[in-house]
Amino acid sequence: MLTLAEKLCITAAFAFFMTGLLTGIWKYRCMATSANASAPVYVNVAHRSSLMYAFAALLLAYFARLSVFPDLVDALAALAALAFFGFAIVTYIVHGLLNDTSNQLRKPHRLGRLHLPGWVTPMFMGLLIVAEVGGAAVLGVGALLAIW
Repeated sequence: MLTLAEKLCITAAFAFFMTGLLTGIWKYRCMATSANASAPVYVNVAHRSSLMYAFAALLLAYFARLSVFPDLVDALAALAALAFFGFAIVTYIVHGLLNDTSNQLRKPHRLGRLHLPGWVTPMFMGLLIVAEVGGAAVLGVGALLAIW
């Protein structure tokens, strides 16, 4: 029987993997119709990151399987990391659709024609770091405690 954390991780792995495959079609279409046979930067980033996050989610599922922590702790840790993996992918897709930047961290931060307040991107990145690293650390430490 799978725990909630494992179910969340496997579900996210499937969603991220399918997103990677579909953005791969998008990337190919951009390359096939571009004069220089290239896709916008964030179409490439969305494609690659979706595939990498799919396998990262499977790794988190394995850590959750081994973890000695309570199921609720593991589920919350998984949810935090997976949510920010997903938020990152969505951000990359939006930038790919808008083709508004080649570097989302370049100031001023943009979203299409809009300039975001200076605090938005650093705050998002800070939350992303805490959620992804923290969630992975909880699941990884729980797994290490189980095996050692």
